[in-house]
Amino acid sequence: MARFLRVFACCACVCFLAALSAPAALAAPLEEGVPMALTAPSAILMENETGAVIFEKNADERRPAASITKLMTLLIVLENIDQGKITLEDPVTVSPAAAAQPGSQAFLDAQAVYPLKDLLKATIISSANDAAAAMAEYLAGTEEGFVSLMNARAAEMGLKNTHYLNCTGLPAEGQFTCARDVASISREIARHPAYFTYSSTWLDTLTHPSGRVTDLTNTNRLVRFYKDCDGLKTGSTSEAKYCLSATARRNGMRLIAVVLGVPNSQTRFDEARAMLDYGFSAYSLTPVAQEGDWIGVQVPVTMGAKDSVEVALGSGLSLLLRTGEQNQLSFETRLPASVAAPVHAGDALGTVQVMLSGQRIAELPAVAAQDVRLPGMLEGFMRLWENWR
Repeated sequence: MARFLRVFACCACVCFLAALSAPAALAAPLEEGVPMALTAPSAILMENETGAVIFEKNADERRPAASITKLMTLLIVLENIDQGKITLEDPVTVSPAAAAQPGSQAFLDAQAVYPLKDLLKATIISSANDAAAAMAEYLAGTEEGFVSLMNARAAEMGLKNTHYLNCTGLPAEGQFTCARDVASISREIARHPAYFTYSSTWLDTLTHPSGRVTDLTNTNRLVRFYKDCDGLKTGSTSEAKYCLSATARRNGMRLIAVVLGVPNSQTRFDEARAMLDYGFSAYSLTPVAQEGDWIGVQVPVTMGAKDSVEVALGSGLSLLLRTGEQNQLSFETRLPASVAAPVHAGDALGTVQVMLSGQRIAELPAVAAQDVRLPGMLEGFMRLWENWR
């Protein structure tokens, strides 16, 4: 906050009654082009906390994404856990239909009962279709019912280029997503710590009720071979080719790199690694201000027990900035010439404009930091007397 005040003190205070609106983060990518060669036909690099896009390539192009579809399956399961509707210890009976899912499997026993946490683990680590289907049936009764939940959640999130037909990502005509939507779902997944309990694991085992043991190997090679990577999801089919949503957290910043439709498996990891490397080297997540910080400015108060009220920030802000851009930040206040008593702490007073190299990039509410009551009768008389003299 001390740095904020030093910068703030150098900025002009502009009296202005109307509040303006601006997004907390730039909607357009921070970079116009792609700063590296990518074979992926569709890609995006996003910062997790702000949702700022560093760069993108055909990010809204609809494509099949194979098992990356399971990100939405996992999101719905994790949200239901956090809402207390289900628990990790819930017993789940695996139907014959779930056990017979083709593709990647945890080789679940039909009609056997597994704790939900084992199915979650198998889905996250080894992308098990049978485990994903069993969880879907447990939550919604049928896979079809669960798919309805997936599409409803996608609509709620505003994902305009995503449509689901199953919970696994197995090939289905009319099922699609895009790199931007995958990044948005990945951001939501990252809100759930339980996910990272499993996604950061390279090798594990699943013990079946019969005592049989299945080895689980993480399909995301970056979890083992890229520093600080702890998720998210791979996918591959002949139709979708090779896909990956990868995330890593470093120096207080989490990045999400999505590549879809890559020609071969290793290339998707190499390109996601290059994207993450670029993001961590070129950008940093900078806390600009915290909610409640006093900004060292007062607004005059008429007919109050005090002559002025301190101004504070009504919300905090972090920005994704290029290395070195922190020194180009400045702030401008837009405040009324005065306010009338009574004033209550938290009352809106105006705005603080956040400027980068002279361009407004965000706006914060400016609020009263304290109460200013109306004066009592005697106090009011004395103030009138002082003013009259």
